[in-house]
Amino acid sequence: MVQYNFKKITVVPSGKEFVDIILSRTQRQTPTVVHKGYAISRLRQFYMRKVRFTQQNFHEKLSTIIEEFPRLDDIHPFYGDLLHVLYNKDHYKLALGQINTARNIIGKIAKDYVRLLKYGDSLYRCKCLKVAALGRMCTVIKRIGPSLAYLEQIRQHMARLPSIDPNTRTILICGYPNVGKSSFINKITRADVDVQPYAFTTKSLFVGHTDYKYLRYQVIDTPGILDRPFEDRNIIEMCSITALAHLRSAVLFFLDISGSCGYSIAQQAALFHSIKSLFMNKPLIIVCNKIDLQPLDGLSEEDMKLVMEMKAEAIKAVVAQGGEPNDEGVLVTMSTLTDDGVISVKNAACERLLNQRVEMKMKSKKINDCLNRFHVAIPKPRDNKERPTCIPQAVLEAQAKESKERENRKLERDLENENGGAGVYSASLRKHYILASDEWKEDIMPEILDGHNVYDFVDPDILQRLEELEREEGLRLEAESNEAEFEIDGKELTPEEREALAEIRKKKSLLIQEHRIKKSTAESRPTIPRKFDKDRKFTTERMGRQLSSLGLDPSSAIYRARSRSISRKGQKRDRSFARDADDAEAMDIDDERKSKKLRLRSRSRSCSRPPGEVIPGEGLKDSAQKLKAIKIKKKSEKVRNKAARRGEADRVIPNLKPKHLFSGKRSIGKTQRR
Repeated sequence: MVQYNFKKITVVPSGKEFVDIILSRTQRQTPTVVHKGYAISRLRQFYMRKVRFTQQNFHEKLSTIIEEFPRLDDIHPFYGDLLHVLYNKDHYKLALGQINTARNIIGKIAKDYVRLLKYGDSLYRCKCLKVAALGRMCTVIKRIGPSLAYLEQIRQHMARLPSIDPNTRTILICGYPNVGKSSFINKITRADVDVQPYAFTTKSLFVGHTDYKYLRYQVIDTPGILDRPFEDRNIIEMCSITALAHLRSAVLFFLDISGSCGYSIAQQAALFHSIKSLFMNKPLIIVCNKIDLQPLDGLSEEDMKLVMEMKAEAIKAVVAQGGEPNDEGVLVTMSTLTDDGVISVKNAACERLLNQRVEMKMKSKKINDCLNRFHVAIPKPRDNKERPTCIPQAVLEAQAKESKERENRKLERDLENENGGAGVYSASLRKHYILASDEWKEDIMPEILDGHNVYDFVDPDILQRLEELEREEGLRLEAESNEAEFEIDGKELTPEEREALAEIRKKKSLLIQEHRIKKSTAESRPTIPRKFDKDRKFTTERMGRQLSSLGLDPSSAIYRARSRSISRKGQKRDRSFARDADDAEAMDIDDERKSKKLRLRSRSRSCSRPPGEVIPGEGLKDSAQKLKAIKIKKKSEKVRNKAARRGEADRVIPNLKPKHLFSGKRSIGKTQRR
């Protein structure tokens, strides 16, 4: 019987729907008529009932979500790992944890506001407290909206998962993509798995059921697995690995001996040897498929050798389980196209699985409950000689040694009593770690550092790279020391040169400090107008004197600085200096170039444009159409501007008139007729 039916999980509403459901229920199932003439105790009770009812509904809904979603630690490891592969169990647990936290917060909010409502002195204050309580509860729900949406996606996906019983008789089909796994399950069961002539047609687990000896077997078709490292496998391959690791089943490893799947026998054999650890304690059958294209006898010597090695590994697995080294039913051939050998493969797998399950039940403790169904034959003694039980001396010594160690060994309870008792002593879970050095046991290894997974940056050659870095650092320090020898040494200078050097260094440090101060206060420092610049540090006269002292002509620089300065009061620019500067170079320039230069110089002035002028790219035909559009725009804005209404750029909280605020009113009374 299937124990896990994820199709029964209730639909998780979104944040907005959640709020509407609860508030609508509160409005419908609690009284809605109240008057300010009521006694204050009646008013308090009215609003306290609203708050409590809303909190109870939120609590019930959230509790249903938390309880119906499976706990990954309580379900079968197969489903736990499968959910982790599909959804990442950390994100899954975080989402459920946020739901649980929201439930607790809503309970605290209701408790606090009910306590405040007990001291409400008017209908207005009681109603304000009720609105605040419901508003805070709804805000909490809106904040967990992403978690609710994530859980709803998980619920929809889990509802599409196949119903697999991990404890029943199971036949598991695995192998490379496109080797005939889905065709085989379609032949022996009523499952309708899509079959296409390309790889990875099957992207998830598919289940079918078949009968053998009046017993029902479930057959699981897994996606194809590629031979590559465990870390590089994708979600589709990890579904197959999870099923192989956790399900007690008979494993059919499909081998395409024709090579039409796109992978050679050598590649398929490499995959077999890389995942053979997953076949431990499971009946294993190697199925050579597509013998209609390539018979097993027609394989080359190398390929046949690889197939025989796989067969030998399968026989070893039978011996490891306690069976006899029998190669019957370990290597079988078939063709799903011609149905040749399909039923024999199914019968061999079911028979091997049935024998193994019977042997395990015979070895289990449950056999004592079935003794009344068996007849135990007691052999007759062949002579009068007594043969008492004999325990070897080595076994007795080993038992004595083990009991002595058990007596001398300290339990965690004893260590707890010695170190302060419960609540003080904390047991170390790392002291039994098997490491090269005992000092490493208490090392703290961060999993996440600066938003990155630390394990992604673990390098096996880290020591070698550290030595290279240290060697490079040593060479760099040596080069710097060699360069320092060529710097100016104060001992080689005269007293006058030393004073000049000290003065230069002092001035340099002052300039650096001044620059740092300016840089630190650049954002908050105001722009000082020229008339408030009392120090007159930056003037054209000073710039002219400095350029003249350096032997440069300052006229062009001073003209450029003055032409860029604009009067704050709106006066026209002083063009006199510009005319004087241009007299010399305008001697031999014709009128056309002179007018062009004047146009370029006057282009910086802003020129006004009439409102009806059409700019290319506006999409308007002519100025009349533009003036008409402007008139319509002003007319539409007139009413809103007159009433000082909010605009489209303002923050808007629309009044959507929800149903739970505008449904029918009802007085205090029974709710059984609604």
